[in-house]
Amino acid sequence: MSGSPAVVMRLVASAYKVAEKAGSIVRKVLHSGELGVVEKTGANDLQTLADRLAQKSICASLSRHFPNITIIGEEDLPAEKVEEDLIEKGQEEEILQKSCPEEFQDLKEEELVVWVDPLDGTKEYTEGLLDNVTVLIGIAYGGRAIAGVINQPFYNYQLGPGATLGRTLWAVLGLGAFGFQLQELPGDRRIVTTTRSHSNKVVIECVHAMEPHKVIRVGGAGNKIIQLIEGRASAYVFASAGCKKWDTCAPEAILHAVGGKLTDMYGNAYCYHADVKHMNSAGVLATLRNHEYYVSRVPPSVLQALKSD
Repeated sequence: MSGSPAVVMRLVASAYKVAEKAGSIVRKVLHSGELGVVEKTGANDLQTLADRLAQKSICASLSRHFPNITIIGEEDLPAEKVEEDLIEKGQEEEILQKSCPEEFQDLKEEELVVWVDPLDGTKEYTEGLLDNVTVLIGIAYGGRAIAGVINQPFYNYQLGPGATLGRTLWAVLGLGAFGFQLQELPGDRRIVTTTRSHSNKVVIECVHAMEPHKVIRVGGAGNKIIQLIEGRASAYVFASAGCKKWDTCAPEAILHAVGGKLTDMYGNAYCYHADVKHMNSAGVLATLRNHEYYVSRVPPSVLQALKSD
């Protein structure tokens, strides 16, 4: 192996800094008071100026460093020149110092697909529920989520003026996950986290079938995975087709790096090839432990209502 870090480690090191930059853009737009909200498909599917600027920043920054990777972002934006002040050129040195897992050492740029959600939890962002908001950059190889970066732009915002805002979590399969303290709920506690704004009869039926001791309804797929790895929930249950690949790629990589699992409601893994359909049609079921239990509890009527990929 040469002295130069592997492509995948350089990409993660860039994605870390790029996610931090996107997080600062998200904060700046909020503080300006001019959110520039537009409805995409309805009142629960919003886009703001922060979504647009953050995606431009992420995609342009990564493309400049890695011209041969495939980048798929949530927002459908016109091709246009990106202002230089949106470009992030830095890389996180701590990541470059770590050894690349052997199976990823020789990967080439053109083999990697990057899934980007520039602002996960947009509806909550517009409503001031800022701890729900994340920036998601997931990296896939061979259809599998192998690395991910999650930035929480408003982490610590409840501490009030003067608090240092934001943190970044990251992981590479076979290397580990960093930027947080892994915590687990006691094995006999079933706390289910699910959607706050995209519920329906099937979603509710499936949550109840898990026989939870408690249900937490919050926004953002990234936020829900953080609840799993920090011991606030034991399962993320969403029996609906609302989630997309850019919502789950980065969170899945981080969850898998600490021994958790993310699948559809049938227990099947999702694929992250460049040409897959974007919708996670068969819902999302994610756990830190005991995944088989939760899969076994999904009612047949729920599975019938969902299309398996």
